[in-house]
Amino acid sequence: MSHANAALTPRARLRLARLIVDDGWPVARAAERYDVSWPTAKRWAERYRQHGAAAMADRSSRPHHSPARTPQPVVRKIVHLRWKQRLGPLQIAGRLGMPASTVHAVLRRCRLNRLSHIDRVTGEPVRRYEHDHPGAMLHVDVKKLGNIPDGGGWRHVGRAQGDRNRQATARRTGARSSRYEPQVGTAFVHTVIDDHSRIAYARNPRR
Repeated sequence: MSHANAALTPRARLRLARLIVDDGWPVARAAERYDVSWPTAKRWAERYRQHGAAAMADRSSRPHHSPARTPQPVVRKIVHLRWKQRLGPLQIAGRLGMPASTVHAVLRRCRLNRLSHIDRVTGEPVRRYEHDHPGAMLHVDVKKLGNIPDGGGWRHVGRAQGDRNRQATARRTGARSSRYEPQVGTAFVHTVIDDHSRIAYARNPRR
């Protein structure tokens, strides 16, 4: 697919090639007309001359031959160790005596680079369970979370500033413990997830 700043789109390539092949324009003149180099204009003209208008589309940059690619027997060994023993690239590379980068490339090509995609017990791909229709089952849960004081908590602003923020928030809300210590309080977030579409909704009923 042509990028946004490409000098030649497939349609422009075709017009350029037809100027050279069909209308007999010099390559240099046609290249100047479309503001490209003459080797570029010559390349598109040759493609048009050999394969016609269909050759003006983008081609894959993948090479036709990859002599240095990992052999299939080695790929099968890597996949076997990954599926059955859930080993990482470093462990597999140590067993097979090959670079870990090569093992990682093979795992990515086979879409096994993340163990979260594999069931840890059976080694099989994870099969997601879901109901057939939206609304058939809703998962409801309540999560208890500590409120964050005005200005940020101590994990973000430090212990001293966090304590000051907590006291200021307690003065604003009037929340105090039985020992009159400042309290920020907690929030209960209610979440609902649709089993089929995985659409989630969360709400704090107090707000």
